[in-house]
Amino acid sequence: MRVFAVLVLASSLAACSTTQPAAAPPTPATLSSASSSDDNDFKAFSEVVTDTTESDDGLFNVHRVDEKLYFEIPDSLMGRDMLSLSRIAQTPADLSPFINAGSKTAERVIRWERNGDRVLLRTLSYSAVADSALAISQSVRVNNFEPVIAVFDIASYSEDSAGVVIDVTDLYTTDVPAFSGMSQRLRSQYKVRRLDGKRSFIDDASAYPENVNVRHTMTYEATEPPSQTSTGTISMQMFQSFILLSEEPMTPRLADPRVGYFSVRQVDYGSDEQKADERRYIRRWRLEPSDPDAYMRGELVEPVKPIVYILDPGTPERWRSYFCMGVEDWNRSFEVAGFKNAIRCEMPPEPGEDSEFHPEDVRFSTVRYVASETRNATGPSVSDPRSGEIIESDIIWYHNHIRSYRNRLMIETGAANPQARSLTIDEELIGETMRQVIAHEIGHAIGLPHNMIASSAFPVDSLRSPTFTSEYGVGPSIMDYTRQNYIAQPGDGVTRFVRMIGPYDDYSIEWGYRWFPDVETPDDEKQPLDALVLEYADDPVFRFRSSDGVNPDAQTEDMGDDPVLASSYAVANLKRVVPNLISWTSTPGRSYDDLEEVYGELIGMWSRYMGHVVTVVGGVRVTPKTSDQAGPLWEVVPPDEQRAAVAFLTENVFQTPGWLLGTEILRRIQSSGAVDALRRRQVSILNRLMDPERMQRLVEAEAVDDVDGAYTLTEFMNDVTRGVWVELENERPTIDAHRRALQRGHLERLVMLLTEDERPLPPGFPGRRTDYSQSDIRAMARSQIKLLYNASRALTPRAGDEATAQHLDDIGDRIADVLEPGRER
Repeated sequence: MRVFAVLVLASSLAACSTTQPAAAPPTPATLSSASSSDDNDFKAFSEVVTDTTESDDGLFNVHRVDEKLYFEIPDSLMGRDMLSLSRIAQTPADLSPFINAGSKTAERVIRWERNGDRVLLRTLSYSAVADSALAISQSVRVNNFEPVIAVFDIASYSEDSAGVVIDVTDLYTTDVPAFSGMSQRLRSQYKVRRLDGKRSFIDDASAYPENVNVRHTMTYEATEPPSQTSTGTISMQMFQSFILLSEEPMTPRLADPRVGYFSVRQVDYGSDEQKADERRYIRRWRLEPSDPDAYMRGELVEPVKPIVYILDPGTPERWRSYFCMGVEDWNRSFEVAGFKNAIRCEMPPEPGEDSEFHPEDVRFSTVRYVASETRNATGPSVSDPRSGEIIESDIIWYHNHIRSYRNRLMIETGAANPQARSLTIDEELIGETMRQVIAHEIGHAIGLPHNMIASSAFPVDSLRSPTFTSEYGVGPSIMDYTRQNYIAQPGDGVTRFVRMIGPYDDYSIEWGYRWFPDVETPDDEKQPLDALVLEYADDPVFRFRSSDGVNPDAQTEDMGDDPVLASSYAVANLKRVVPNLISWTSTPGRSYDDLEEVYGELIGMWSRYMGHVVTVVGGVRVTPKTSDQAGPLWEVVPPDEQRAAVAFLTENVFQTPGWLLGTEILRRIQSSGAVDALRRRQVSILNRLMDPERMQRLVEAEAVDDVDGAYTLTEFMNDVTRGVWVELENERPTIDAHRRALQRGHLERLVMLLTEDERPLPPGFPGRRTDYSQSDIRAMARSQIKLLYNASRALTPRAGDEATAQHLDDIGDRIADVLEPGRER
């Protein structure tokens, strides 16, 4: 019997700040000393574990007696740190777009503790630490009291009296939150009433030398289940694991903000720092050279234990080789760190082949293939919160993600790439694209977060070079969101349009995985790691930064070092693609659903490119540094670049992009709605441009940075108003429907700046809140509104057509309602 024992809560790729030990754990001897005073209170071992019991020996032995499950836990494991991991093994249809078979629902460190005639299952935190020899460790302990998840009566002792036997059936058949796959959000969404114990049961249990697995079915009564609604039922199969953590954790490596790694966080109260000392350790696999002497001579050495991924048996055969290449592509980076064959991909066992492999089993890292309409891929991992050591990970590829890349290849590269001009992309091209997605997710699973600044290191025109793109792809890091080359133009001769692992990735793996001998503490290796960072500090290829909405160099989906030039090339390509969409997406005998989908995504791409340019305005670039490096981190984007960005947006957004509105496409996919759809896109871009925090940065740049020829808020507001209302410069203005809609949106934004004091940011959203009432923003908004009022009143009688006259008259009345509320007209 091969099953899964998982016992963890909520750990995701992005939630990497796991915790560190509160104090030294009690010893097994101390825990086991509280034995019962009356052995007759317990059954004999042979009465609990009989000849008919199904047993499996391992980390601790598991025994199945009819519907009951017993754990036989040796005294030596009492008080030992274990990782409890919970996954969904089988999920009902339509439960959630991002919950599937293999999804992790919980991850936590636990301890089994003997308490008289009972055994406690306790979860503990490693967010606060202090050396156990220090007095403050006592305060750390009493101020971090660990919750008790469950309590079990001792049913019997082990045959050798070196352990206890407990009945854990209720842990898996009752609604214990720590083991449930049904989150509070899902319970509320589907109106879950209760767990039905009669339809919840243990499927299987198994034990191995370092882990125990339990698979169990949980059935809930629900008023509005996600599928098969008439049953009023949600059933899911969970896979739970207990994994023994090493007594001596791997020596952690201190995180560095200049190099991107997911990390675990702890506060060391025993530090000599005159504060609560926060320390972060990177998440990484334990790679140690099998031949340390050869490694130190500079030879490539295989690790003692390589990183191994096994493909999900459900992976279609045609894609398996591409997936494995995506995994093993990282060997080039590990070689830079001194390891060869550090990461390996294996095919799944054949049907009927004798194998202990289960995708959910924590002993195996897998690339899972999920039959789902979700268009995504993820790279989560499980790590030891004491040290950041990655123990296991599961890459998840959702089947329908291939649809995303099929569409994007057509939209972004179709102008210059003949292979992308069909709904059936050549298998080699789509396979290579999938390979790079897997490589990106493996990057997450070996510790690397997104690096959104990487792509700005490449000059835009280099991405039009066949030789450059063949060698480097589209960016220096596969961890950036640079997917397809939307810059290459027809005739450039570019043949590689997709990303690949790059020089930043090699550098980050060397920094994170380079092995140093005789390291006892994280501080022992800080000097050589700092030296490596400083060696590359002046080269933008080796920068790390996530996206923050302020820095135009670090944006999602962007490409190259000049957002205006890059977006100019992107728009030129989109203009070539649009006239071909009907022929590229049409299949005889089918509807125009694919045309509608691709066209809608193309509009979204256009909007994204415009957003890249918006970020230049009020933008502040960053050069990641620590305090021992000279010079500031932040630098205001030069004023002329900001002016060029507004001019670009005036031409490409404020002037109606009629090329997006061809009737040949629109009348094949909709009866109406195009005008309002475009208005929403234009106004959305305009609102982002006129974001109060962006405008306040313009004020600050003029007041604080003393930039020569600063792009002032006054100049900016005048440029935007002139771009949106250019018709007001005519003696007899004529304003079409698209422009009228945009102008109403602009006025609405000005009114918001005039009448609202501030707009709160959503919880967790980065940025600052600006009080408009105390900023120059309000004065400038009022000035622009008055200008529009005077112009609309003066030009209404001279309008070139009736619709324009009505529009201008309405604008005047709207402004009057704001400036003079309640006044009769």
